[in-house]
Amino acid sequence: MKKRLFPILLLLLLTVLTLASCGEKAPKMTINVYNWGEYISDGSYGELDSNKAFEEYFNTEIQSDGRTLAEKYGFEIEVSYSTYATNEDMYSKLTSGAGSYDVVVPSDYMIEQMINANMLLPLDFGIIKNYSYISEDFKGESVYYDPDNLYSVPYTYGMTGIIYNTALVDEEDIDGSWSLLWNEKYKGKILQFNNPRDAFGSAMYLLGINVNSTSDADWQTALAKLSEQKPLIQAYVNDEIYNKMTTASAAIAPYFAGDYVTMAEQNEDLAFYYPKEGVNYFVDAFCIPKSSKHPDVACEYINFMLSEEPAVANAKYIGYASPNELVKNNADYIDYMGEDAMAILYDTPPSVINESYNKSFGTACYRSLEVLGIQDKVNTLWESLKTENATELWIHVTCIVIVGGVLALGIYTVYIRKKRSRHYRLRDREQKAVKSK
Repeated sequence: MKKRLFPILLLLLLTVLTLASCGEKAPKMTINVYNWGEYISDGSYGELDSNKAFEEYFNTEIQSDGRTLAEKYGFEIEVSYSTYATNEDMYSKLTSGAGSYDVVVPSDYMIEQMINANMLLPLDFGIIKNYSYISEDFKGESVYYDPDNLYSVPYTYGMTGIIYNTALVDEEDIDGSWSLLWNEKYKGKILQFNNPRDAFGSAMYLLGINVNSTSDADWQTALAKLSEQKPLIQAYVNDEIYNKMTTASAAIAPYFAGDYVTMAEQNEDLAFYYPKEGVNYFVDAFCIPKSSKHPDVACEYINFMLSEEPAVANAKYIGYASPNELVKNNADYIDYMGEDAMAILYDTPPSVINESYNKSFGTACYRSLEVLGIQDKVNTLWESLKTENATELWIHVTCIVIVGGVLALGIYTVYIRKKRSRHYRLRDREQKAVKSK
């Protein structure tokens, strides 16, 4: 009887444990993603919410081994998504230790700087199998910022150019050059980037100076050109360029081709060209900081974002060019963007690259000023440009105050003298009156 009872009790125990485990939810883990603002499809306008889609994919979709990723790793996932405005903001946040992030999306020059500072983890391409969809133009040792292709996966890329309002700018003045930003005819209607790399870049391209030069003379020459431009500038701005140009508050601005594609939908008077002297070619890429607590899951996130549905949704939402072949060959994406936008985004102008993208990486892209050893120098030059008029104004105001003070003192002195003179005259009269009595 005891021999029969034992298997029955064991079966009941296993049944209870199984039912109990079915009632338990897998623990949740948060993956922290730090990206540019407005730089991922967020579900607006009925489009895919890429972060929510990753959560669903990770937590519920059965993989080839018959398990979900949640079962494989032992926890479910939720994405905590935050944004930054500049590469430098992101870099400062990471170096200060103020936040721990699993995925970041820096630009090429910042990736170079972060690799140099030993801030990034090598990626696991055994997990990121969709890396195979990235164009060969973005691989190989010619990719200056990550020549061993260990630390980054390209997300978007693009170029800067010039946007102008055809209702405010005469067609005869469009010569396909950076010189339009120095045209005195449009004084007060021209915008310039409010960051040294892009602002100096426009001057250096115009002057034929290597934008990655380490020569003091080259940067001083570019500074002089920007000083010449300054009286014509309405404002030094970055993201505000978008609104100022779409609302016709300004007539001319340097900006990114991908943003122009979206801006043109809001204002049909806007037009765009790549300056013939050359333009900056940039890449933004997925990376994993050393502070990541879950690098394998971060790789799963990157791999998912390279799959067709989220990759297409993100490219449509952002408007920048995609290095992902699944995107470039997607019929829905091509139809959505339209022929003109596809030409602007993907037909690279000869002024940038003559043969292939990666052969010109080192000259068409901005290198890290920190790595080049001239960050402090350029920052000092930039501050001198931004404050030169303020200094002149301060001197002017100071002179006015001094002159005003001198005049006031002179008037006061004359007044006192007259007052004293009157006092003495009255005293003399009183004394004479007393004597006559």
